[in-house]
Amino acid sequence: MHFTVLLLVVLFYVLPFNRMTQNIFSLNTFLNGQLLLINKPYGWSSFDVVKKIKYLICKKYNIKKIKVGHAGTLDPLATGLLIVCTGKFTKKLSELQSQSKTYMGTITLGGATASYDLETKIDNNYNTSHITEKSIYATTKKFIGKIYQKPPIFSALKNNGERLYEKARRGEKVVIKSRMVFVEKFNIISIEKLNINFKIKCSKGTYIRSIANDFGIELNSGAHLSKLCRTAIGKHQLTEAMDIKCFENFLK
Repeated sequence: MHFTVLLLVVLFYVLPFNRMTQNIFSLNTFLNGQLLLINKPYGWSSFDVVKKIKYLICKKYNIKKIKVGHAGTLDPLATGLLIVCTGKFTKKLSELQSQSKTYMGTITLGGATASYDLETKIDNNYNTSHITEKSIYATTKKFIGKIYQKPPIFSALKNNGERLYEKARRGEKVVIKSRMVFVEKFNIISIEKLNINFKIKCSKGTYIRSIANDFGIELNSGAHLSKLCRTAIGKHQLTEAMDIKCFENFLK
């Protein structure tokens, strides 16, 4: 599977589309199972990507339906690696979802939001004059290893059969239980005034938005996630991924 993805990227640059499609993609290959590494664009939901890929395959081969799914949600405001499986490979989604995730992003200090990112507006501003680089680096150590976090209310988790974000948008209050996740690495790349650029490797189910919010609380201030890109899922790397337009060109 890993080799197939690399081969697709190489062939995209060296072969004409028609010849490349004949050699790599066919209806049978999608039905038997393909693992696609997609670079999810900003503003798209993970479901938007799945829906688009399903549409393109059905249109190309004049079929009514095909199984397509993704191995781990990325928020609409996040970019980066999304694993999409087709056909029989959708049975592998649970296995793929359980793999560790690596992200690069930015935590912005001084302002908190209800969604813990910029999906909702900053509703609380906090003092940051007491925060030093030393305290920032010291705080990262509190988020390494087994930690407990509350998922954001603006999330796709279900409560009584309904997505939490649907309740949040109606202004309903929901009791969210803390749950344990594991952070393997949490490194500060740079600090630019109120913006903390970081890289983190963590377990399935970790909400980076919650880490950003809790990071601000630990600093006796407030914070939100202002940028996020997933760079790896297990052994699969963003550098091997294709964008939606590239995949669409493969099918022409």
